[in-house]
Amino acid sequence: MTNRIGFIVVLALVMLVTGAFSMYQVAEWEKAILFRLGEIVKTDVQPGLHFKIPFVNNVRKFDGRLLTLDVDPGRFLTVEKKNVIVDSFVMWRIADPKRFYTAVMGDERNARQRLEQIVKDGMRGQFSKRTVNQVVSEERDTITKDLTIAASAQAGQIGIEIVDVRVKRVDLPSEVSDSVYRRMQAERSRVAKEFRSQGAELAEKIRAGADRQRQVLIAEAYREAEQTRGQGDARAADIYAQAFSQDKEFYAFFRSLRAYQESFDGSNDLMLLAPDGEFFEYFNPGGQ
Repeated sequence: MTNRIGFIVVLALVMLVTGAFSMYQVAEWEKAILFRLGEIVKTDVQPGLHFKIPFVNNVRKFDGRLLTLDVDPGRFLTVEKKNVIVDSFVMWRIADPKRFYTAVMGDERNARQRLEQIVKDGMRGQFSKRTVNQVVSEERDTITKDLTIAASAQAGQIGIEIVDVRVKRVDLPSEVSDSVYRRMQAERSRVAKEFRSQGAELAEKIRAGADRQRQVLIAEAYREAEQTRGQGDARAADIYAQAFSQDKEFYAFFRSLRAYQESFDGSNDLMLLAPDGEFFEYFNPGGQ
């Protein structure tokens, strides 16, 4: 009885192991290939649970989702024979599992190396017929579109579909960048000097115009002041004449006083005159 129970247990374990080896599952995001003694017999295995013959059939599964490959930055020559360093990435997926397996033995690392070489070869061809300016700004979208089409045709030979190729950045080598920066600096310096010279010229014109207007205003003001002063002096002389003509003797006396004031306006004034002269007429006792 004990031997029978042990046999049943062993048989159950064998059936369980055989059943486990007889089933396999393919996920929705996977692609699978069914082999029979190393020969491919089926490549369009649908997602779900499937059965196989243990030790006769085996299954290889691959990731069928969209994958990303960061391409190592590479140096490429433009049509001007100038080097540019390009950093890019590729969006790809396995389209044909059978071709993918036969081309790269189903090794994703080998596939990535082949794919990177395909993309770099395509970039070399695209950049070699364009200038730096076109590469950097003008035709980047055209480059990525053409590169995607050309790389997809080659990648199809290894069972890969390239969805998109994108250029992340395009840099100049350090030695070229320094040269470009120096030229940019010289150009900006030239423009700055030109602006400064234009500003200095305009400032001189403004300053000269202001000086001319100042001289004109001063001359006109001086002319008007002299005219006003002349008119005032004439008016004063007329008033004096009218006032003094009313009493000629008083006018003569007043003029003598003014003459005395102007003659003796300092402490060291010295005059040699005869005391009975006309100048001291009003100092004499009988002077009128």
